[in-house]
Parts: sequence; C-alpha cells; structure tokens
Amino acid sequence: MRSIAGILAFFLSSFGFAQAQDKGKIDAEELMNSLIPFAEKMLSEHGEFFPYGGTMKPDGKIVSVAGYSGSEHPPSQEIIDLLRKAFKEAAKAKECKATGLVYDVRVTVPESGEKSDALAIELDHASGYSVLVYVPYKIENSKVNFGNMFINAGRSAVFAK
Repeated sequence: MRSIAGILAFFLSSFGFAQAQDKGKIDAEELMNSLIPFAEKMLSEHGEFFPYGGTMKPDGKIVSVAGYSGSEHPPSQEIIDLLRKAFKEAAKAKECKATGLVYDVRVTVPESGEKSDALAIELDHASGYSVLVYVPYKIENSKVNFGNMFINAGRSAVFAK
C-alpha cells in the first residue's frame, strides 16, 4: 500500500512539474515574441545590434533590458555577461519569473548544413524551463528574412535551485 501511495505522489508531483514547465514555456514564448521585433528593426536599419534582453515580472509585465559597460562600442560578450549577471540578481530577488537574452551568432542550420547568421535567444523561467532558440536570418534590401528556428536545451543558469 505504501508503494502505491508513493507512486501516486510521484505522478502527482510530476504532473505539477509538467504544468509548471508548460507555464514556463508559455511565458518564455511570450517573452521571446516581444523581443524579436527589436532585433528585426535594428538589423533592417543598421545590419547589426548589440545584445539586449527582457524580463517578465511576476505579474506578467514584460520589461526591456539593455546593458551598458561604459564603452561606446563594447565587445558583445561583455554585454552578454553583464546582462546574465543582472538576470541572476533579479531572479534571486524574485523580481522576475522569466528572462530572455538576445544576441547575434553564426550557426550551422540543421536542415541545410549551411552556415547562417542567427538570433540566439536564451530563455529561462523560474519553473526550470530553459532553452536556447536560434532564428537564422538573411538581410536582403534592408529586409530581414527569418528562417526556421531550432531549439537546444538551455543552461538553466538564471534561476538557481
């Protein structure tokens, strides 16, 4: 009898975790969808952008975030590190439930095997949901054409358990 209760408790707790993961995925997708238009605008107007991000507050409000290192043209990695640190501090203080960090990369597109410029979007959620989304793109006549996105597991580095 004890083992059946243990199994039932495990399934119920797993179901709760799955529901939290689903909510994390929904929140992360909403955050990602709010972040992509800025990259598209910057790419079409300037052909590039500095890393930037956003957070989703506990009430669901999305806030855009930029990093400044004191330099007019800092290396992208410096800004990425600055934003990651700020996201970890905000998560620790329970000021957000999701974070998204956007930066430019070169990737090999799985479906074609070709190299492409891409948006890299690190998404982390308090539920434990964590992914790295790649969105390949080409700029033609100042218009950004996005390819098919693909996803890898994230680092789960923002919301420490």
